[in-house]
Amino acid sequence: MIGMNFELQDLTGTFSVTDIVLAMALSFLLSAVIGWVYRATHRNVSYSQSYVQTLVVLGMLVSLIMLVVGSNIARAFALVGALSVVRFRNAIKETRDVGFIFLVMAVGMAVGTRFYSLAVIATVSICLVIFVMFRFSWFRLSVQRQVVKVQVPPEGEYTAAISDVLIRLTTEFELVSMESIRGGALTELMYTVRLKKGSEPGDLISALGELTSGQRVTVLTGYDQTDL
Repeated sequence: MIGMNFELQDLTGTFSVTDIVLAMALSFLLSAVIGWVYRATHRNVSYSQSYVQTLVVLGMLVSLIMLVVGSNIARAFALVGALSVVRFRNAIKETRDVGFIFLVMAVGMAVGTRFYSLAVIATVSICLVIFVMFRFSWFRLSVQRQVVKVQVPPEGEYTAAISDVLIRLTTEFELVSMESIRGGALTELMYTVRLKKGSEPGDLISALGELTSGQRVTVLTGYDQTDL
């Protein structure tokens, strides 16, 4: 019977304790700064505490992975194969969330490959850019619109009459959708409009209400074109 000897080799000595502690501490600190910037510049109601905590953990994990991989090509391919089986099914609610994910990953990679100055400078400069864009609302298209929903009977030519009212009270309008509701008993028309200066949503409701045979008219105010 042939005996088999197994020798466990610990490669931790490849890194000094100082390298490991510095990488973990710096990746945590920079990822936490990015998470704080995300929270401070978040506007919508979709804020998630778990997402921000995941950003911090992700930055530290990427830093750890880069320490493990180092310059070893075989480890890099093994890591790609291992991570290829992971599937993430949570939908990203906002496009900016993807940007923050890539940011913490890039910072984690820089720290893990011991480009400490690069990681710090990149974090500070990119976070500063985010704050400036948030503070001064860069690239915002501040065109306030209203959404108008009008329910009319399916028979009759209501579209032209509604258009006449919208021409009189709005500077521009667009028919977005036309839908049959209540089993075909009514047709719902949805428009986006910009009210003329001096016109009020109540004026629009009253004018359209006279055309719809008492059917429902809804005006949603404060609708921003950037959300279309």
